[in-house]
Amino acid sequence: MVLKNPADLLRLLLVAVLVYPALVVILRVSGKRTLSKLNAFDLVVTVALGSTLATILLSRDVSLVEGILALALLVALQYAVALLAVRWPPSQRLLKARPTMLLRDGRPRYDTMRRVRVAESEIRQVARSQGAGDLGELAAVVLETDGSLSVITRSGLGDGSSLADVRDEGR
Repeated sequence: MVLKNPADLLRLLLVAVLVYPALVVILRVSGKRTLSKLNAFDLVVTVALGSTLATILLSRDVSLVEGILALALLVALQYAVALLAVRWPPSQRLLKARPTMLLRDGRPRYDTMRRVRVAESEIRQVARSQGAGDLGELAAVVLETDGSLSVITRSGLGDGSSLADVRDEGR
């Protein structure tokens, strides 16, 4: 079947025109953290928002008000969890992974790299992107909680305080 009911198209257009701006407003009100780089929790919320939006648009069983309330509830829960993580630091252990040391003092941590599934070629790539031609020039490469790799050169290490929360299994 190409089209069951032409009225369904009109409903879809109307609901999309009303729900999409509502979602944009909800996300803007919730702040920049809602749209930040994704850790595991943020990814779940993002997928849930997308699924909810699709359900609102395609299901006759979900009213417009119920759909907007569901979107607002998901964003509010994400906001509450982020607030909890900021106000009560021990909760971060449950909500976020710790950054992980992949290279220290120019030496790759192969066991750690295997465990977190990062190839040595990825370490070399991020080193090159930071202008380092020699891994020995690097003080640290860290796998961040959002999956990105951070590079700290020996000259940029300073007192190393930025590495205080990094899991370093090689020491």
